Amino acid sequence: MHAEVEAVFREERGRLLAALARRFGDLDLAEEVTSEAIETALTRWPVDGVPPNPGAWLMTTARRKAVDRLRRDQVYAAKLAILQVDADRAAPPPVGGELPDERLQLFFTCAHPALAAEDRGALTLRCLAGLTTPAVARAFLIPTATMAKRIVRAKKKIKDARIPFRVPGPDELPERLPGVLQVIYSVFTEGYAASSGPFLQRLDLAEEAIRLARILRRLLPSEREVAGLLALMLLIHARRDARTGPGGDLILLDDQDRTLWDRDMIAEGSELVVAALTGGPAGPYGVQAAIAALHDEATDVASTDWPQIVALYDVLIAMDPSPVVALNRAAAIAMRDGPDKGLALLDELADEPRLREYHPYPMARADLLHRLGRLPEATAAYEEALALAGTEPERVHLRRRLAAITEETP
Repeated sequence: MHAEVEAVFREERGRLLAALARRFGDLDLAEEVTSEAIETALTRWPVDGVPPNPGAWLMTTARRKAVDRLRRDQVYAAKLAILQVDADRAAPPPVGGELPDERLQLFFTCAHPALAAEDRGALTLRCLAGLTTPAVARAFLIPTATMAKRIVRAKKKIKDARIPFRVPGPDELPERLPGVLQVIYSVFTEGYAASSGPFLQRLDLAEEAIRLARILRRLLPSEREVAGLLALMLLIHARRDARTGPGGDLILLDDQDRTLWDRDMIAEGSELVVAALTGGPAGPYGVQAAIAALHDEATDVASTDWPQIVALYDVLIAMDPSPVVALNRAAAIAMRDGPDKGLALLDELADEPRLREYHPYPMARADLLHRLGRLPEATAAYEEALALAGTEPERVHLRRRLAAITEETP
């Protein structure tokens, strides 16, 4: 029963929240009554059983709770009525039907240009993907308190600016698209490498991001960056079964059993890479997808086309000069030119604030120092990574690396 109920909540929460936010025009109210409906279900369903249509049951319960709350607070209800009138007036007539998923509708709403760019992703990750505020903060590499303020600011902006909860018109979609793509990829990233907890991967989040990207691809088939994002996620997700051992232990790319990779998914992703790179200058997602495709096409690490991967990272860093891209580029250069070259590039990033709590950075340094035989420095770097790692499989992996160094030390 517990697993069945958890599966229902995972599937229905985002859809329920999106529908309520659109209906009542208030995200805080939608979040509150969604949580209350789920709490009621946790009490009722173990006794009465899961209803035949759990989504409808949750929606009915949440709507009743919202109406009861509005009746108790007439001033609040009047404000919401004004917001709804504004939304109705602002909404353009439907053209070619609405977006095929209510959650995706709210993704676009939260990507409204009136919101600051950093607030859009934070809000949608917290509300629609159901991530905790600390998990969202880790996804953006900022402190939890800063992220909490960012989410509150975004909600306040929606209220104060009377941003309508509606489907954007066709002329608005391109402007909103980059924000939506960023949010979907952030959800996938949390699924690919969880920020905390006992498991390395959250496959439900990764698969939800892919599902939303497929919907977006059907909706906007001519947008090459949509194809690029979907390709990137498929090519990475294809390795999911090889990334952990029987006990959930982390297995790095170098050591993965590539026969476990999903070849059908790789073929689909590779085909989408062609679409993403054809017809004009490539976008960041298309370039990242091309890098992922080169990894997936190789039979092992030694046969990987590292010169081409470095060349693609050179293109990517010109588009997105972020420290994470620079970190990945340095790792690729280490594979092409040797660990000393990669380490020199990593050391240039030592003062980058966004990498101070990002454990892949000290882990990458530790691996290169280990390869160079600089064992005391490698030990210190592994210990730093261990202190920052968020999941137990990552911590287990790093403890093993430390133990291996101890055995090697004279």
